[in-house]
Amino acid sequence: MNKLLKIPTGLVLASASPRRRELLLQLMPALQLHILPADIDESLIATEVGADRVLRLARAKAAAVLASLPKHLSSYPVLAADTEVVLDGCPLGKPESNTHAVELLKKLSGRTHQVTTAVQLIQGEVAQQAVVTTDVSFRLLSNDEILAYVATGEPSDKAGGYGIQGLGAAFVTGINGSYSNVVGLPLEQIYLQLRQLKYTVI
Repeated sequence: MNKLLKIPTGLVLASASPRRRELLLQLMPALQLHILPADIDESLIATEVGADRVLRLARAKAAAVLASLPKHLSSYPVLAADTEVVLDGCPLGKPESNTHAVELLKKLSGRTHQVTTAVQLIQGEVAQQAVVTTDVSFRLLSNDEILAYVATGEPSDKAGGYGIQGLGAAFVTGINGSYSNVVGLPLEQIYLQLRQLKYTVI
């Protein structure tokens, strides 16, 4: 971004993700950010498609944090998000083990998948939500490449078992849509939502 102006208020992020924190501060370096992770069950529901799952979880995260919001933060907006990697309409979730991570990467090898993020931004009676999807294409991966990547530990906490902002970038041949969405927050959408709440971003 070009010249960014300081804003007078802060924001509550309902996530412990360092990637989401970094993205928000990239957009608004002067933001007073309060991290209050939501403690909810993120188990997959077999009948859910990707958009349904991320919307449900983003809403649940926001509701959980709002229910226990400290009084001194009660005037701040709460931002919750959930990101899912979807292949052939099926959400893949995060790897539960190294073996599972290998399985996920084998499924993604040589294919195009979708990364879908739902964002829920709430301040008082105003609630905004959106779903953003990006297509990501992988080249064919050898078994040795997959095993070596999993051994780095990078896939362990990431949807689909890879991080495009890290070593996983070596697998990506192209994206169609928002790059920051694949990292964890669609900044172009967050920007528009915050403007609706009278934040000065640019």
